[in-house]
Amino acid sequence: SLEVRRSPPMSRRQLEVRSPRRDKYSVLLPTYNERENLPLIVWLLVKSFSESGINYEIIIIDDGSPDGTRDVAEQLEKIYGSDRILLKPREKKLGLGTAYIHGMKHATGNYIIIMDADLSHHPKFIPEFIRKQKEGNFDIVSGTRYKGNGGVYGWDLKRKIISRGANFLTQILLRPGASDLTGSFRLYRKEVLEKLIEKCVSKGYVFQMEMIVRARQLNYTIGEVPISFVDRVYGESKLGGNEIVSFLKGLLTLFATT
Repeated sequence: SLEVRRSPPMSRRQLEVRSPRRDKYSVLLPTYNERENLPLIVWLLVKSFSESGINYEIIIIDDGSPDGTRDVAEQLEKIYGSDRILLKPREKKLGLGTAYIHGMKHATGNYIIIMDADLSHHPKFIPEFIRKQKEGNFDIVSGTRYKGNGGVYGWDLKRKIISRGANFLTQILLRPGASDLTGSFRLYRKEVLEKLIEKCVSKGYVFQMEMIVRARQLNYTIGEVPISFVDRVYGESKLGGNEIVSFLKGLLTLFATT
């Protein structure tokens, strides 16, 4: 029941009709060494939400970045106001799953959006996520690089092969019913994300994949929106050999236990 056809963007008035005023969207932005990227991603988020008339907040979870990301986040909180930007730092890197748990404790929205802070996910797709969610009353809407007019830009052949290979292996072994398992640009009902994180045991690269697999186990509904993924402009990718090994271990564990 996955629909990936892209519809024309909605006007502000149309979105307001479909997205009642009581709906609020909390963006969780885990950061580690994103000093250069953070001001721009926050500006793009504020612009996208404001133009679409969507009620929002942005929660920055910085894991003790040594490059001064936290200082930048504090400045952004002052610029945009603490009702829109909430800085909820931690002392060190403790994993993506725990970052989401930490962020959700402070989220006042009934919907949660997760995305990367490195500009690989463009906020312009968020109104489409919201439209898709309302259209099908989905529990989860996931951005996909592998359907419709979705795509990946800026990756070398090795990265493309790793990503495609990971998705292909997962589709064969787990049959999850979604086309992009390793992506991390998604919209969740808050209570659904809380339940999934409770069930997930993985960390690192395999975490996003397990979220979708567990969602299918629990009969949650998933919609997909094609997105353009752009490789980070500033900073270095966090994907390395260790992540690939842990992904394969995690995949085999999920295959054996689901």
